[in-house]
Amino acid sequence: MNLDKIMDKHLTRAFDPNRAISEVTFNKFLAFLRSAPSSLNVQPWHFYVMNSAQSKQRLANSLGDMFEAGNRSKVIDASHAIIVTTRADLPDSHLQSVFAQENADGRFPEGEYRDKWQRSVHDFLDWRTYNFKDITHWMEKQTYMTVGLAMMAAAELGIEALPLEGFNPHSVDAEFEIREDGYTTTVLLALGYPDLTQVSNKPISRLSADRIFTYI
Repeated sequence: MNLDKIMDKHLTRAFDPNRAISEVTFNKFLAFLRSAPSSLNVQPWHFYVMNSAQSKQRLANSLGDMFEAGNRSKVIDASHAIIVTTRADLPDSHLQSVFAQENADGRFPEGEYRDKWQRSVHDFLDWRTYNFKDITHWMEKQTYMTVGLAMMAAAELGIEALPLEGFNPHSVDAEFEIREDGYTTTVLLALGYPDLTQVSNKPISRLSADRIFTYI
């Protein structure tokens, strides 16, 4: 990965509607999303993939009136769009699915260690739920960590990934019946290739290093 190249680029704000991500490349991107890490391996997310003009149109139509002007074209012109969601709560059924997959994959071959791990997961999540009372925010942090990694993965694959927070989560949830699945929309991700006529050539501007780093 060429970090210098990534550090010197702007996020794509306009996509080329005539260029589509190949199936091979996009499947690699989805494979990365599936492999993304999360604390305790809880994986509190689900990704709704828009890979057709019709599905992108539905998403664009559900952004909400105050957001359509800014983000409608980004969704429509993108090759693909993804609704990134987080669990609305964390039922034991979800944890049991995670534990069953870990067992099937042979993550914990020794039964005693496996049982200790599962108890530790329950204890930590109970602490976040009843002591810190921030289990929902904690899960969203895991999701956002994945989005950041996904943007880096997209760059490595030679495609652009643009996170979008300008949308009405209630209307998106309703349009795709996301809450019925036990999730709620966290952020949108548009993917594709940039419209080269609208690429910014302005320099990147960030605070100086001494403002953002403290050496201890």
